[in-house]
Amino acid sequence: MRSMRLRRVSERMTGTRARGPRGARERAAAPVLALIAAVALVAFGGCKSPNSSFYTLSPDASLERTGAPLRTAVVVGPVTVPELVDRPQFVTRVSDNEVAVNEFARWGEPLKSGIARTIAADLGQLLGAERVSIAAQAALVQEACRVRVDIVRFDSVPGDAVTIDAQWVVRVPGKPLPVSGRTVAREPVGTASNDALVAAHSRALAAVSRDIAAAIRSALPS
Repeated sequence: MRSMRLRRVSERMTGTRARGPRGARERAAAPVLALIAAVALVAFGGCKSPNSSFYTLSPDASLERTGAPLRTAVVVGPVTVPELVDRPQFVTRVSDNEVAVNEFARWGEPLKSGIARTIAADLGQLLGAERVSIAAQAALVQEACRVRVDIVRFDSVPGDAVTIDAQWVVRVPGKPLPVSGRTVAREPVGTASNDALVAAHSRALAAVSRDIAAAIRSALPS
């Protein structure tokens, strides 16, 4: 019996000794692991993606009225754009067969809405009309010149130029046949910045607006 008790005590002591060095190694490794985790957190924190920037088209403040103020209301819309650019991100042309999608440069509103808003503001300035609106805001307007714009091409080449190819139709109250036309506007981009790119597109839309305003004036009675 005494021999058995001594053997059990020996086994317990042997087990304690076996666990002791392992526990010491784990305790020694704990600070190192904590340091590695802290370094990893700092590294991942420093790899944050850049924030997106948002841009809007704007009416051309340099446009001047070309005749007497228009008394007829004008409604702009619908406006369509190519599927290629009908997205929040900027789509720029790299070559004839290649485009780039910029995840960090985005439109602040749907592109078709921004185009409609900009053309409406341009027409208001060119025609001196007080009642110019986009289709989404003009459900109750009855007598109005209605302008449809289909953007066939909306190309952007940073640091070079932008091109807008627009087909448009104007329906005038009391006229059985609409007036239609097409405007192709190319505007240079002074720098490779996104601001310069958007400003060039706004100027190109002003050229579209000038042609539409001229069509409206020629279709209405003097």
